[in-house]
Parts: sequence; C-alpha cells; structure tokens
Amino acid sequence: MKIQVSHEKPQRVAAEMLALPIFADPEPEDAVVSVDRSMGGIIRELYRNGELKRREDELHVIPSTKLRAKRVALIGLGSKAHFSAAGIQRFAGLAVRAASRRGLTSVACVLPESVALDPAEAGELFAEGALMATFDPAPYRSNNESRGAEVKSVILIAPAANARSLKAGIARGLALGEAVNAVREMVNLPSNDMTPSHLAERAKAFGKQHGLKVTVLDRAEMKRMGMGSFLSVSAGSEEPPKMIAIEYRGDKSTKTTLGLVGKGITFDTGGISLKPAQDMDAMKGDMAGGATVIGAMAAIGQLKPKVNVIGIVCATENMPSGKATKPGDIVRAMNGKSIEIINTDAEGRLVLADGLCWARKLGATHLLDIATLTGAAVVAFGHTTTGVMSNDRALVDLFHQATAPYGERYWELPLFPEYAELIKSPIADMKNSGGRPAGTIFGAMFLKEFVEDVPWVHLDIAGTSWAEKDGGHIVKGPTGVALRPMVRLAELMATRAPHGHADEAAQRRFLATSSAEAAHKGGNGKSSGRVRARRSRAPR
Repeated sequence: MKIQVSHEKPQRVAAEMLALPIFADPEPEDAVVSVDRSMGGIIRELYRNGELKRREDELHVIPSTKLRAKRVALIGLGSKAHFSAAGIQRFAGLAVRAASRRGLTSVACVLPESVALDPAEAGELFAEGALMATFDPAPYRSNNESRGAEVKSVILIAPAANARSLKAGIARGLALGEAVNAVREMVNLPSNDMTPSHLAERAKAFGKQHGLKVTVLDRAEMKRMGMGSFLSVSAGSEEPPKMIAIEYRGDKSTKTTLGLVGKGITFDTGGISLKPAQDMDAMKGDMAGGATVIGAMAAIGQLKPKVNVIGIVCATENMPSGKATKPGDIVRAMNGKSIEIINTDAEGRLVLADGLCWARKLGATHLLDIATLTGAAVVAFGHTTTGVMSNDRALVDLFHQATAPYGERYWELPLFPEYAELIKSPIADMKNSGGRPAGTIFGAMFLKEFVEDVPWVHLDIAGTSWAEKDGGHIVKGPTGVALRPMVRLAELMATRAPHGHADEAAQRRFLATSSAEAAHKGGNGKSSGRVRARRSRAPR
C-alpha cells in the first residue's frame, strides 16, 4: 500500500473514494462544507433529515458525479470533546475497508482540522489504521470474491504546513502497521502451519532482514541449561520445542537492556489436564505473546532506536501423551527453583519462567512479558482490556505512557505481598496453579519469582488478542495488541536511559524521572479506545 500526503482541495483530489470526517458537533468541518457545496447540498440534506446520526464509526457512502472521486464516504468520529488521536486509525481503517468492499483501489481521507492533533502522531496512526484494515482473516479460502479489492493507494489530505511531520509519522506507521499484520498472520495460521519450528523460521527471516542476531535453542541445549520448567510443557509433544532469542544492540555505550518475553504455545490442549473440546480450535492462538515479541523486534530492527532490546520466544506445543508431564510431578526451572505441577493447563507460566531467566542471563536489566495467560483475565476484564501487573512503579508508568496514543485499554492489578501465599507448595518451592481465587494475579505472582529484583511488567492478553468482529481498523481475527506500546516503550527508554555502563542506582534514577513525567502527563494506567477479543479458555 502506498500512502502519501496531499494539500489539494478535497474535491480536486484524484481518488476513487473521498472519506470525510463527521463529528457529532453541530458545526461540520470546513472540508465537509466545501465538498457539500460542490455536490449541491446533499450532505447538508442528510444532516437536516436526521439520516446522518453522526455517531462514532457510522458510515454512509454516497455516489458523486461532481467530484473527481466516484464515491464520498461520511465517517462518524463521535464528539470532538471525546475525540483522541486514536480515532484517526479507526477513521483510516473504516475508509479503507469501505473502499475495498466496493471494489475501489484508491481512497483519499481528509484529516480533521478542528481538533488538536500532533501531526507526526496523526500520520503514524493514520498509516497504521489503513494497513491494519487490510488484514485478510481467511487466507485459506479458494474463493476470493468476499475479500474485496486491494486498496493500493491512500491519500491523506492535510495542510501543507504539517507535511514534513505527517510524512515522518506515516513512515513510522508503515513499519509498525506491517509488523502488527505480520503478528496477526502468525497468530491466525493453524497449528499445523505454525509450529515452534515455523515460529523460529519467522524469527530468523526477520533477523536476516533487519540485522538482528537470532539464537534458537533445541531440546538438548535447553536440557543442558537446566530449563526443566519449559521442557515439562513440551514433554508430551512430537513437535520439537524452540527457545528463541532475538537481539538488537542499538546502544553499545550502556548495559541498560529491555527484555521482551513472549509465550509461544503453538497449540494448547491443556496436556493431561485436558481442555473441553468446545472452542479448542482457538488454542492455535495461544502463541500470540510470542508472535508479538517477534513482530516487535522486527519493528525495532527497522526503526533502529538507540537502545538494547532482547526478545525471547518460548515456543512449544502442550500435548497429552505417555511422555507428558502429569499433575503432581515436580520440575525445576533454570534458576534452580522447584515447581509442583498442579494443573498442566497452567503451562504458559512454566515456559515463561525459563524465558525470563534466560533473558536475564543474556543481559536484560528490565523485563516485560506478554502472554495469553489466564481465563481469569477474561472474567475480570472481558474482551476490552489487557491486564497489567508489575514489581516496579517507574517502569509500569513508563509503559502506560507508551500505550497512550493507540486506543488499547490497559489496567493494573495489584501484587500485594499477601498474594505470595497463593503459590506456596507443601512439597516444592512453589506450585503452578492455585484454583479460582485471584487467578490472573496468581499467574503474575508465579512469574515474579523468576525476575528477582529486575524491574518487570507482565501483560495478560487472554481477552484482547483476538477480535470476534470487525470494528474500525480491526478486522475480525488476531489484533496484534500491545506490539506498538512495546516498541514505544523501547524508544522511550532510548531517549531517557543513562549512557555509559550504568549502575543500578543510575537506572533507578532514570526510571524515577520517567515515572514522574508519566504522572505529570496523566500516565494513570488508562487509555482510550477498544480492542475486542474472542472467548479464551486459557489456564484456570
């Protein structure tokens, strides 16, 4: 897809469809008034007779004989008082999808001028929304008629004064949008076409493309390194497990390194603690966290921030067999801690435990893990919000700052010391499941045992990794949630991290400063927008 900026009047732009922003407020945009005048007042008539409700995501497409565009799309953006930059991606996505459904290959969109927007941010979000709207959720269909046309050209109509910033934002948005779509493609593929080996091949391909160092451990290497927690999950599968490291070294002057660790269960049967048959097909998406780490590293390799980042993907299947780990078994993780297996369907935390240990061994000074970890997160948050837990106020505040532009919702749960009682085992250092109470917090408290004193954020995307229906720029299927905030977190660390061989105190000062800035800017753990996801049957 080619995205460019134009300063022409909307009625003069050569595109098959022209998309106009429609706010709920009484006064329309100047561009809407100008186009309506050229069309003979048809838009004003829709206002008057109440046919145009001006609600968010409302779409009307009308034919045009007096403009260069064949169609005019009127797209509702809600009220100006509640409009945020995230609305730009929905606007772009709706326009692209509307054009595609009508067999049109080019669309021009008018950037709203009556709301305050940062041009670079608007350009990024516009490009991301346009690209994300093109995702094909049904690549195996032999009949392509239902897919619509491929939109090849998108024009953003905006004032000339903002051109440079808009173009810079668009270039960034194209990189991030492509990375998100790559993640969605991986998550959408069935487990016979997206095995741990396939995930490793994707990581190697991105590494070669963007100059990233990729290391893949096999079963024998993991056994030598003591990754018994991870290997207990892979024991029942015929597919070879893979522990993948992707390294980007953008700043050799500092030891500060962000470690991104993703759960990559390419199919989760629950193991011996077998899941019910209904909706088990959805468990092909249990590797969404790992795919997101691969996509984030690809974007970081392309954008090249001055920061060090390590991506770890813990990839395996969780299958029942005569070799599978059984409830009651005791396994030992890479850091030497023993784990009593209560429920083999609580496998994500077992693979992440060794992934977090390996990230620390490779030099990570700050950690973020991402996983479709618990069904309890869906009970707590539904399908709109990602659960966030952390051991470090400063780092989690910086993460919230990174989420702000994207319209994805995040909310924190506590990790009070009393919750440590949940993971206690009568026979081992800890157990991997504790029943229904505080299930999402249990998963995080378990993982906390493997980060030691390293600043760490945990994201539970069980409810937000999959969209059950189309909405704005999100097409039904995988969402790629949290990829863009993860990349932005790395960039924020790049702009603020102390240089040279920073000691722990210097790193803490850096993060404390970032925390204060986040609080000043409203970094309260909340952000606007929606991500819809389908039902998850992650571990109890």
